[in-house]
Amino acid sequence: MRNPFDVDLVDAALVTLPGPWRRVEFHARLPSTNDEIKRHRGTPGWTPSADPAAGDGPTVPGCLWRVVLTDHQTGGRGRLGRGWQVPDRAAISMSVTVPVTGPRDLPWVPLLAGVALSRAVGTVTAAAGTPLTPRLKWPNDVLLDDGGERKLSGILCGLVGTGPSARVVIGTGVNVDQTRAELPVATATSLALAGAAVRREHLVIAYLGELGRLFTPEATGEREAGTAAYRQLCATLGRRVRVHLSDGRSVDGTAVGIGAGAELLVRTPGGQRAFAAGDVEHVRRPDGGLA
Repeated sequence: MRNPFDVDLVDAALVTLPGPWRRVEFHARLPSTNDEIKRHRGTPGWTPSADPAAGDGPTVPGCLWRVVLTDHQTGGRGRLGRGWQVPDRAAISMSVTVPVTGPRDLPWVPLLAGVALSRAVGTVTAAAGTPLTPRLKWPNDVLLDDGGERKLSGILCGLVGTGPSARVVIGTGVNVDQTRAELPVATATSLALAGAAVRREHLVIAYLGELGRLFTPEATGEREAGTAAYRQLCATLGRRVRVHLSDGRSVDGTAVGIGAGAELLVRTPGGQRAFAAGDVEHVRRPDGGLA
């Protein structure tokens, strides 16, 4: 029997965390936490625009540092609009809103969120006696070595609003308690499958703390350290990759760096190229080993 999420435990911890987090807006079931957080439904102080789903409107305290979480997300979407569902109470499905720190920082948001989650997983699994060291796949997947390189989490970010009302939505899904049969693809894993038994609440608290350290407006030094940490944690660097572009083309090469604007730098037969977006595949040899 999987336990329901204890939202009171997380709410009690928020006052001690970096960042002025608001109470968790918990739903037993939602199609999408990202869609819900953009609606601003029930947020104290929020004045809706003509189109509430658009997320535009004046900046008020209720717009920022919000947390929306569900025990059962039924219509989640990932990169390129891919959909997925997870078993009830087996995972973390959550979205938060953080302030826009500046145009140059925006491309780094999904990468830094990956750093935050990687640190949180490391902290919580170590406390549980089974320390795990996640790696990151550009731009925003969190990986574990569970009999091979497998995906633990995906992060999807988006800018909502314009001008002074702008804020960033960070949507995060983490596989916590799924069995192998409950995962959608063979290349995915969960904390339980990797040997770590952790409470979802503890992981959420640790993750919110790491996000708060990175995204409070005054945390410039933390963000600079976070970009350096991303390069250290990034499993994509040094690997043969295939970058799938939105127009259907693909580019093969070797990932050699992360640019100042969070671009993936790839050395190709035609020279080095920078990719600000794209679906990256880590290419494997025919024998299954890493290329």
